[in-house]
Amino acid sequence: MACPICKRNADEKLRPFCSKRCADIDLAKWFSGSYGIASNDPEDFDELEQALDAAAQNPPDKLH
Repeated sequence: MACPICKRNADEKLRPFCSKRCADIDLAKWFSGSYGIASNDPEDFDELEQALDAAAQNPPDKLH
């Protein structure tokens, strides 16, 4: 398996990375926001607020 940072062979102890340095570089990218996870959530707070207001006005039927 190739290291996702430098493409060298991964070290079994640090898999998928080849070194502690590459693992730290990857972690720094997560902390800085360089990486992200795709989401279907509204990106804008106003859109989220509108969706919550609409849901509050049309609550699901309560189970008795």
